[in-house]
Amino acid sequence: MDVMFDRVAGLDVHKAMVVAAVRIISGGKVTRDCRTFETTTSSLMELLAWLTQCGCTHVAMEATGVYWKPVWSILSDGDFELVLANAAHIKNVPGRKTDVNDATWIADLIACGLIKASFVPDEEVQHLRALQRARKQLVHEQGRHTLRIQKTLEEANIKLDTVISEVMGVSGRKMIEAMIAGVRNPAKLAALAHRQIKASPKELYDALHGRLTDHHRFMLKLYLGQYDALAASIIEIDQEVAAVIERMDAEAGAGKAPFRSMINLLSTMPGVSALSATTILAETGTDMGRFATAGHFVAWAGLCPGQNESAGKRKSSRLRKGAPWLKTAMVQAAWCAVKKKDSYYRAQFHRLKARGGAKKAICAVAASMLTAIYHMLKNGVEHADLGADHFDRRSTDFKAKRLVAQLTKLGFDVALQPLEKAA
Repeated sequence: MDVMFDRVAGLDVHKAMVVAAVRIISGGKVTRDCRTFETTTSSLMELLAWLTQCGCTHVAMEATGVYWKPVWSILSDGDFELVLANAAHIKNVPGRKTDVNDATWIADLIACGLIKASFVPDEEVQHLRALQRARKQLVHEQGRHTLRIQKTLEEANIKLDTVISEVMGVSGRKMIEAMIAGVRNPAKLAALAHRQIKASPKELYDALHGRLTDHHRFMLKLYLGQYDALAASIIEIDQEVAAVIERMDAEAGAGKAPFRSMINLLSTMPGVSALSATTILAETGTDMGRFATAGHFVAWAGLCPGQNESAGKRKSSRLRKGAPWLKTAMVQAAWCAVKKKDSYYRAQFHRLKARGGAKKAICAVAASMLTAIYHMLKNGVEHADLGADHFDRRSTDFKAKRLVAQLTKLGFDVALQPLEKAA
């Protein structure tokens, strides 16, 4: 196998130590040196100095949890090219497994150019990504506390969620706060409902007529306090995200579009809000030059089916794992996009849903949206909806073949005869 780089190093990163293997080719002879360093800052600085002294041009490491991040942060100051590898892509052949062997194997792979580098955004985008991921986790935790509140109300035989769609909405929150304050009269609680609540006063009274005890009041107060604390944390995250975006726009160089303008650009797509656009850009970055085509971009996100072929037969396969944070954000945006009337995504969803079900259809819509995002970011253009009649406007021959195939499946023998044009 051809060697592409003469001076390389492979790092096997752990929580408390880093095993580094340097591979040098000189005069056709391969020499190796392996050393172990702690993950403290001073020890990682020694690792940086050693790699620089060895004259390494490429250094590769596995993406192991979060342990690679401080190593990457310090080694990024070196004069060599850092490569972050997917651990599943560089798995060694079965046999003896030691840390030294792992580091040596990584060094051999990078020397031959067999490691595909993972995308590592710049520091500001990494901060933005961490904030958006933390926000999503806090929102999920808020939802869990909402379920705990509903469970406590059910234990008290209060059926609030049957008459109010949003338990933590304006009306529901007023009622819960009144319960915590000691109000047990169903009529007084029902009077707190907003006038737009569809439930009748009798239905509200029956739903709020339960057996609320001091224990239930204590649990409601506890869960509501945790819910409010999470809400305050989410507000702080949003403020920090806005500050990070302002810094990124202020540091944007000449000829580089501000990050805020890219958010506004993606917001022109149906189903993508400013929050969703920020999440997407935090995961993908703004430079689409890393991907050869839109198909490569969709495959990286994990929204294209995997390939499973054997003996000339193609078998069904699941979606690739890809980027889970981006994939879930795109699927959520796709569910919002298909609700827009007279849109291409809505027409695509209903067209595919009839054949493969809602789950496959929504993933296909998400892939289509991600393809559009690729071209929007690459060319700096706003979203242009193809329209709900896009499939009807396609070529006549294509539609004719599809209809003939459907009739054939139903057991009919079809022969098409074109109509004579009027003189």
